[in-house]
Amino acid sequence: MPSGNIISAKDAGRIVAAHRKAQTLTQADLAGLGQTGTRFISDLENGKGTVQFDKVMHILDLLGLDVVIVDRNR
Repeated sequence: MPSGNIISAKDAGRIVAAHRKAQTLTQADLAGLGQTGTRFISDLENGKGTVQFDKVMHILDLLGLDVVIVDRNR
């Protein structure tokens, strides 16, 4: 299952889609759990860069994913 550094919205979308599918959830299932629309899930998984950050964080939490920010200069 993909994971790792995210340098674009498309990278995040691929990870979300893979984890959703691994949990045998449809986009509609995840949208229902996240109290959002299927269009939002589709936009997120397709790497649309203008999706709402707070909603993205909620979906990541539902999928059991964490976001970690690391200083590259360390």
